[in-house]
Amino acid sequence: MMRAQHANPYRPGQSTEQPGLYRVRVVIVFEAELWLWAARQGDSWTFVTLPAEASEEIRELYAGQRRGFGSLRVRVAIGTTTWTTSIFPDSTRGYVLPIKRAVRKAQSLDTGDTATVTVELLD
Repeated sequence: MMRAQHANPYRPGQSTEQPGLYRVRVVIVFEAELWLWAARQGDSWTFVTLPAEASEEIRELYAGQRRGFGSLRVRVAIGTTTWTTSIFPDSTRGYVLPIKRAVRKAQSLDTGDTATVTVELLD
């Protein structure tokens, strides 16, 4: 489920005195299975994939605003753990989110488990 809200009456880098400008607050809540990046299995890089519909909307909303590797900054919550990281575009999956080892350990998650994930875009 993706929720876009008009949270702040400005866009980054623009004056708050210009009427009609809004920064959209994007929050996505979804369930996803944790998977291991095949190219880096020895390092146990673990990810979840954002839903296809959410990935498409993110691409439209944030076109041209991406950082290195096409990443976007996000705040994430899984269970009682919240952290800031980035999501990355993947040519076959949409956007993917790395799940840190500390988060997996704190929430007793392993590859193949399903987690409820809340992602808030910060860019």
